[in-house]
Amino acid sequence: MYNTHGGSGAPFRAHQAMGRGVEFDTIRTLLARWGDLAVDIGDDAAVLPAVSDGQRVVSTDACVEDVHFRRAWLTPYQVGHRAAAAALSDLAAMGARADCMLVAFIVPESWQADLAEVADGIGAQVRAAGARIVGGNLSRGRVFAITLTVIGVAERVVSRRGAAVGDLVLVTGVLGGPGAALAAWERGESPPPWALSRFVAPVPRLAAGRALAAAGATAMLDISDGLAADARHLGAASGVRLAIDPATLPVGTGVSPSSALLSGEEYELLVTMPRGAFEVLARHWEAREDIPLTVIGTVEQAAGDHAIDETAGHDHFRPGQL
Repeated sequence: MYNTHGGSGAPFRAHQAMGRGVEFDTIRTLLARWGDLAVDIGDDAAVLPAVSDGQRVVSTDACVEDVHFRRAWLTPYQVGHRAAAAALSDLAAMGARADCMLVAFIVPESWQADLAEVADGIGAQVRAAGARIVGGNLSRGRVFAITLTVIGVAERVVSRRGAAVGDLVLVTGVLGGPGAALAAWERGESPPPWALSRFVAPVPRLAAGRALAAAGATAMLDISDGLAADARHLGAASGVRLAIDPATLPVGTGVSPSSALLSGEEYELLVTMPRGAFEVLARHWEAREDIPLTVIGTVEQAAGDHAIDETAGHDHFRPGQL
């Protein structure tokens, strides 16, 4: 095991001394790859400082070989990079900044030599987010898996349950890339470069999430199950219906609106916001953010079902599908 005291913004101590053994050697390898991103490793649990500028927000996400990816599709670096993006995206969906991450590995023998590159991918996302790695766990097993716990702080927490009738429905970014990449692999083809990039290197919308929260977003989530399914989730949580016009969806090259509705693991943000608040935000969005923000519908009174039909879930595929 490897764990720490401390948290982002607090004074950190040096790592604690560790004994001999394969497990500790692996931990030392990980720490060498992460450098200053990992802090005060070696205790049984992390102790985080109190915060005075908001509320703590915590989420856990798992990435399992042959459930969330196939090894033939991704390099070890991309596996770590993508897993960390998925976890950090949950903080973005709540309007939080990222402070800390705990990283737990299950490592079969066949992955042992690649673990350092996986760590590099995780570290790149952690550094980009301005966070620190404060602990985790290391275990042997038959299937490679990463479980990431992320801890952040939100000045204004935005949940899924605040959407109100009359709000606009917004989405960040461009949709359809991960679905297009998966479809290409299923056909035995190489994905288009832009779609491949969206699948292997998603970007957690942390800055956009904070900006949307500050601007008055009433509800928000990240698109992991696909826009259609996640619109349903948000509508159910808020007791409303999200009326989405497929013709307005921002889609990538060669992607149809119907395909974009089904494309999972986008890690873009689905947001509701009063019209007036959006009009104020839109005046300076492009100057501050480098991603599109598109109005795709409105929030309506619920009448029976909560949204468009639910579709494919968060797990892109299961063993036996390909």
